[in-house]
Amino acid sequence: MAGETGTLTLAGLPIGHREDTPPRLAAALQSAGIIAAEDTRRLRQFASRLGIRLGGESGARIVSYYDANESRRTGELLAELRAGHDVLVVTDAGMPGVSDPGYRLVAACVEAEVPVTAIPGPSAVTTALVLSGLPTDRFCFEGFPPRKGLAGRLRELADERRTMVFFESPHRIAATLAAMSEAFGAHRRAAACRELTKTYEEVRRGPLAELAEWAQAGVRGEITVVVAGAEPAAAHHGPAELAAAVADREATGVPRKQAIQQLAKELGVPKREVYDAVHR
Repeated sequence: MAGETGTLTLAGLPIGHREDTPPRLAAALQSAGIIAAEDTRRLRQFASRLGIRLGGESGARIVSYYDANESRRTGELLAELRAGHDVLVVTDAGMPGVSDPGYRLVAACVEAEVPVTAIPGPSAVTTALVLSGLPTDRFCFEGFPPRKGLAGRLRELADERRTMVFFESPHRIAATLAAMSEAFGAHRRAAACRELTKTYEEVRRGPLAELAEWAQAGVRGEITVVVAGAEPAAAHHGPAELAAAVADREATGVPRKQAIQQLAKELGVPKREVYDAVHR
């Protein structure tokens, strides 16, 4: 306990490989009084593989904490914390609060001045980012694209200069990649990262149109998509930059005429301007 109240601890679980479990997480699971888990069955299986026995007379009290009961359970957990009981929050994989339950409880604890800490762990966001081969100096996390209004949301992001990271489900990935190709441009660089840190880990890198075609055959597993940010505004493209951009596309097998047309359309500049830059 911490003073008159308990402490809320958010614990990041491995995103795939069990050996990525840090000793601090194993110790926290072993000693926790109350564990709020997104899936209690999966948590027990995970702990069992680590040789940790949860529950029982001396073990933790395990409660479910997932999307459908998050609002109700937040109040119950806050009451436990106020009563002096420590609470450990875990999700199926990754960090609680990042496209998973946890944010509401943290906000409630901050408001109630209840101590909050975290046990950091592997993240699909940063793992996919560094494996993508795309710029990592500035990036943003967009979570799961919306089920409704997907095209509109992607159009809003078309001019985003930072590298973007998305989560997506297997049954929606083909449609989402196709929509990204339409909104961001068929040749926007991207990477589809599947089953990260697991036995069948796969990272597909290439233009969005190529990735969309690959996904049409069906994709299984947990998927993280990384998309390059937009190129600088057309006003900042001099002849040398335009010529270099066309040359990059030619190097991938795109005919020069087609590369000029594509670049002019994506940057919103006259095709003649790009043509002159290439032939100057």
